[in-house]
Amino acid sequence: MDAGLHQHVLDTEQVPAPERFGLWLDMIADSPAPLRVRTAHADNFVARAEFIELGRMRLIRYRYPSVDCVRTAKLIQRSDPDYYCLALTLTGTGVAGQEGQRSQCRPGEFTFYDCSRPHEVSHHGLDGGREHASSVVAFLPYDALPLSQGRLAPLFAGRMSGTEGIGALLADYLIQLSSHPEQYHAADAERLAGIGLDLTSTMLGRHLVSEDEIPTEVRRRALLAQVRSHIRQHLGNATLSPRGVADAHHISVRSLHRLFEDEETTVAAYIRDQRLERCRLDLTDPALRDHPIQHIAGRWGFRDKAHFSRAFRAAYQETPQAYRARHRP
Repeated sequence: MDAGLHQHVLDTEQVPAPERFGLWLDMIADSPAPLRVRTAHADNFVARAEFIELGRMRLIRYRYPSVDCVRTAKLIQRSDPDYYCLALTLTGTGVAGQEGQRSQCRPGEFTFYDCSRPHEVSHHGLDGGREHASSVVAFLPYDALPLSQGRLAPLFAGRMSGTEGIGALLADYLIQLSSHPEQYHAADAERLAGIGLDLTSTMLGRHLVSEDEIPTEVRRRALLAQVRSHIRQHLGNATLSPRGVADAHHISVRSLHRLFEDEETTVAAYIRDQRLERCRLDLTDPALRDHPIQHIAGRWGFRDKAHFSRAFRAAYQETPQAYRARHRP
């Protein structure tokens, strides 16, 4: 079977107690967005960080007694990554501050901030740190979200629910993925990242302003994210069509086509390209090496073998058979 998602773990209990906080500081210093970190438990910092790579999205599941972190302008000058950070508090109490806004986050709540702007983040476990604090953090490239920095600024260091609506879906997704990364195939990392980014974009759009006042572009991008997610979930249905997609979202086919006008593609082309991409990934999946190519094509909605072969060759400049042979382990 294909290996699970690419991950690595830092566990400070693997070194003697006096060296544990130093090991944690080294890890923070090597991260894309270094922080100044203080703790009341420096003499015996029992902590764990699990890193999961999801293509353009990186997840980290943290557990520690307590930390107080600051990202200063000086640190930003040394390392200025184009990332946002979305943090879900699991246990303990978190506090975030950025751009004059400050929020206290309880378990089940999100906060969101820009790694390229100064900010403060604290997270303390209960009973003076005797009960560990824990969180799931997602690092998101700027261009992975459809909203500009200026539009997202009102949300920096804000508080968003992870127990209802889109927030609950996103929280469940992050918790499940970070709890059991071994249950997912490495070949699915990009697809899983796409789901997470769609949910994140929709949740942030919903929190910008009230539903009636959401700017047209935000509504368009949120609807587009939902449409894309729907298409990806139904690629195996050979009857998937623009009409079916429009009906599922209670809009006209004309409105659906307008939605894709700025995407430099059409609805039908997007469906075809997504199907071809799924086939391409399956053809390189060691777990599926004995599956006939026609079976893989049918799994993603291509009923006609000759049509699939022509479409694949047009997209990737070689036949499915040649592509599979070239990528065999």
